[in-house]
Amino acid sequence: MRATSTFREGRSGRYDPRADPKADRDEKSNWDNFRVAPGQTHVLMDVKGPGVITHLWLTFLGPEPQTWAPGGSATHQDMLLRITWDGRPRPGVEAPVGDFFANCFGRRSAVNSLPVNVEDADSYNCFWHMPFRKSARVEIVNQGDKPVHLLYYNVDWIKKDRLPEDTPYFHAQYRQEYPAVPGKDYVVLDTRGKGHYVGTVLAVRTRSPSWFGEGDEKVFIDGEAKPSLWGTGTEDYFLSAWGLKQTSTPYFGVPYFDQWGIVGGHTSAYRWHVGDPIVFQKGIRVAFEHSGWISPDENPGYRSTSWNEREDDYSSVAFWYQTGQPTFTARAPHARDRRLPSLERVVVHARDFTDAAHRGAGAVVTQRLALYDGPQLLYKPERAEGAWLELPFAVRKKEPLRLLLRMTKSYDFGRYQATLNGVKVGEPMDFYSPEIDSAEFHLLDFWPEPGRYTLRLECVGKNPRSEGHYLGAESVRLRERRPRVTRFGHDRDKDWKKKPELYR
Repeated sequence: MRATSTFREGRSGRYDPRADPKADRDEKSNWDNFRVAPGQTHVLMDVKGPGVITHLWLTFLGPEPQTWAPGGSATHQDMLLRITWDGRPRPGVEAPVGDFFANCFGRRSAVNSLPVNVEDADSYNCFWHMPFRKSARVEIVNQGDKPVHLLYYNVDWIKKDRLPEDTPYFHAQYRQEYPAVPGKDYVVLDTRGKGHYVGTVLAVRTRSPSWFGEGDEKVFIDGEAKPSLWGTGTEDYFLSAWGLKQTSTPYFGVPYFDQWGIVGGHTSAYRWHVGDPIVFQKGIRVAFEHSGWISPDENPGYRSTSWNEREDDYSSVAFWYQTGQPTFTARAPHARDRRLPSLERVVVHARDFTDAAHRGAGAVVTQRLALYDGPQLLYKPERAEGAWLELPFAVRKKEPLRLLLRMTKSYDFGRYQATLNGVKVGEPMDFYSPEIDSAEFHLLDFWPEPGRYTLRLECVGKNPRSEGHYLGAESVRLRERRPRVTRFGHDRDKDWKKKPELYR
């Protein structure tokens, strides 16, 4: 059997879910998609059982403006997937569409695994078997402020005569902590009943420098006081080693990893227990310690060690089967609360400083790239001599901040040295890349006094492989540090100009 978005024409000429597929030479026969307005729910499937869903396929437009949607579209983090079994009051599956398919942070990434495949970052497939006895209802709720455009789907299922009485049902539940709660492990699942645990999707946005993933996974079976499964580190649970990097395999992967050890870095990972399900008879609790390396200014003793409790932003989806109804009380918050809060204290866009007073020799244009929400500044000097760009900003309050640049890398970009009010900060930055990409360049941790500041980027040459000395700048940013940096105040009275410091 299949529930599908194929066009079905009613007597009025409009879509009618009870009608047969149109299937003629009229172009209307190809109108196989839906638009889901903000606040609306679209039902993909609503059928009577017994049966087993064997495959779910979705596709829809990405969030960027394009021909079919000039104003952009909802992200897959805004779209909530709900699957309800047998008319129960609570859905068995409740997770953002993206996170369910191991695509977190509203970002699109390819996934090549056994139960979940996201081909070319826009074709969403899952092959989890999902049995139901009385009924199954699959729906997507658009909780964003933009429509879902061009939603296509197929839900494949097998109609059964009967199911065994002890058939376990499939569940997937999202939860989050922004940030993780001090003194408590981050809980992915806590439910009573009988079943088996089959997978984890975890997303972490770092709020501190250095490596976040020293925390172990702990799996408590059937109410035990000490966990039967106690791991050796977050990356080890996700079957990697010595950190995480972008990868995708049948049973584990890291679809998205932007930068190592920065404040504001993003990591998402999946681990499927398909060949090694974690079986429980009375209940299961799956949790992660949120501990890792930390910078000295976040440590009470002003030391950098590998074992500190961190306060990063965590979200997750737990995947499991169980008989009866779960007792896990977590529910997915609304999309507006799923969006990560901004860490930026100051954002100055380079596109606002195209006049000659803010640059050396060479032309400047603004340029739209899919990498950013708005235009970037593209500076095009012909040579290194006399090539520089200045970006001014203001500080209103003395507090711990991180200075960074959001920049473009490309095949014809140069190497530039940053100075702040004439003080060298960081090493020369190489903006060469064979492919056009974006990256953050973190420069300084400091407590700036209120006042005016000027960040200057001066060309110091180019990579031997680069074709030019160009520079693509999106913004200069001051990013907040964790509140404990203020509380400890180790660097409050240090003069950053004498010894510029960047904690890694």
